[in-house]
Order: sequence, then C-alpha cells, then structure tokens
Amino acid sequence: MNSFSWPVRIYYEDTDGGGVVYHANYLKFFERARTEWLRSLGCEQTELRSREGVLFVVRTVQIKYARPARFNQLLDVVTHVVELGRSRIVFDQKLQYGDDILTAATVEVACVASSSFKPVPIPAMLRQHFESKQS
Repeated sequence: MNSFSWPVRIYYEDTDGGGVVYHANYLKFFERARTEWLRSLGCEQTELRSREGVLFVVRTVQIKYARPARFNQLLDVVTHVVELGRSRIVFDQKLQYGDDILTAATVEVACVASSSFKPVPIPAMLRQHFESKQS
C-alpha cells in the first residue's frame, strides 16, 4: 500500500519531566494515525461496529525508540500495511522528524466480532478498500 502520513504536534502534555515524549504516548500517535488512515479510506470505526459488527484490536506491538521526540516538534506518523491476512493486518509505522526516524513500530491488529471479541474475517467491503490502496 502507498504510505499514509499523518501530522502530529508534540504538546507539553505528551512529555515527561525531561521535555521528551513519554514512551507510552508513542502508541497513542500510532493509534491515531491508523484511525485516520482508515478514515481516509472512507471507513469510520463506529460504522464498522454498527453495520458490520466488527472491531479492530491490537494483538501485538514491537517498538523501537531510536531518538526522542520533543515538545513542540511537528512530526509525521508514516503508516503502511505490510501484511493483510484473513482476519488480521500488520502495519509498519514510523514517527519521523523530516527524514529522521525517531520511533518505529510493527503493529498487528485483529478483526474481531464486537459481540464476542473472537476473530472474524475482515469484511469484504473493507478488504476491497485495503486492496485497492496497495501498490
């Protein structure tokens, strides 16, 4: 898939006492970028739950902190799909300051039934959106 980029401004509330982003907040930035990527495909998570009866939940995360993000920086979260399975998606996500990669993560999400949280196939209409964006 072509890369999707989402801008992130680092606010004071994102930082710790040393003025750098608190480690758990990187996961929030990655989550927001995946939500905005999905939205860019015309899919809202609330509609997926009500119409399709599915949710996406994080199954695994691997993260590497290379350099600190700091207060007031304007960064980009670059996201792309590296694997599309029957009921899971693996994302490669990077938090970048220009060309410098500050943090990189591989995030696996599972498609689950909203009623049982058991894995289910990714809905066909959503799969078509994903596949049409692959290069």
